[in-house]
Amino acid sequence: MSASLPSPDFVEAFLGQVAEITHRLDRHAIESMAAGLERVRGAGGRVFVLGVGGSAANACHLVNDLRKLAGIEAYAPTDNVAELTARANDEGWDTVFTAWLAESRLAPGDALLVLSVGGGSWEPPISTPLAHAVDYAAAVGASVLGIVGRDGGHTARHAEVCVLIPTVDPERVTPLTEAFQAVVWHLLVTHPRLSQRRGRWEDAARSR
Repeated sequence: MSASLPSPDFVEAFLGQVAEITHRLDRHAIESMAAGLERVRGAGGRVFVLGVGGSAANACHLVNDLRKLAGIEAYAPTDNVAELTARANDEGWDTVFTAWLAESRLAPGDALLVLSVGGGSWEPPISTPLAHAVDYAAAVGASVLGIVGRDGGHTARHAEVCVLIPTVDPERVTPLTEAFQAVVWHLLVTHPRLSQRRGRWEDAARSR
């Protein structure tokens, strides 16, 4: 027996929510984030991208785009699974990011960019390593940026600039937030303030 297909009503509803989020995104916050990243690059600073779960995978992709397309030195601690798991095993999960940032000598000219559904929270204790990292970055004078969902949690409360993905359906906060993280960062790396190189397919189209 073949698997039943999803209801067309669900597909229509999901894509309708995508359209609603697109309409409601804070343009000013995105523009401010582009300006902030431009300042970090101009000052020779670095961008450290943090995320857990699906947002950790997004962090890896964003680091690639910042480096290759925008010419910004960028890193994600989750790209080094050996160090991350060693720190979690030996020192505890809560401090895996702060210890990594300290070892990387996070400095005032650098920026922390958090990708998260909830932004980190002490109560309830969800994604607490992100909350610790935000506090550490603020303590050393680094900029804190965020692309987050729900109410933005600890990141939204303490970030210099935060793009909040609007909640249009509490049952689909995670997939829509993580999807729109990608929309926002692709907007940023192609923004005239930041873009230094085109993607391979764009170059190929121009050469025809």
